[in-house]
Amino acid sequence: MAISIGDLAPDFTLPGTGGREYTLSSYRGQPVVLVFYPGDDTPVCTKQLNSYNNELSAFDTVGAQVLAVSAQDVSSHEEFSSKHGFQFPLLADTDKTVAGLFGTVGPLGYPRRSVFVIDAQGIIRYAHKAIAGLTFRPVEELVAAVEAAR
Repeated sequence: MAISIGDLAPDFTLPGTGGREYTLSSYRGQPVVLVFYPGDDTPVCTKQLNSYNNELSAFDTVGAQVLAVSAQDVSSHEEFSSKHGFQFPLLADTDKTVAGLFGTVGPLGYPRRSVFVIDAQGIIRYAHKAIAGLTFRPVEELVAAVEAAR
């Protein structure tokens, strides 16, 4: 059963950058922009995460926490994050369990570029799952989705 807008976001705990684990429900009380991306250091993913990082103040303005998830391990994420100076955590979903919970695993087993806005109560208020994943959702669209979820 696929999750959709209006559903409670499935809770999860994943290891991530900064040497710690991240639990989605620990962010209750503030909106979360949950980004699933196919891979560290790939051209579109790098452009996407750099865009979000460069405009992180826009997410801060609406009180949103950005969390980025892909199937690479923590050491890959640490290297990718350090190389680009990401100011939000990259989470390691190596077995794609969380990607499966959010319905973002494509037909060949690769995670699709997807983004969810989860409100302060843990409800999904925006969802975009890319078919090809060659583009990504712009910051202003995601910030508007956070604002609309208030």
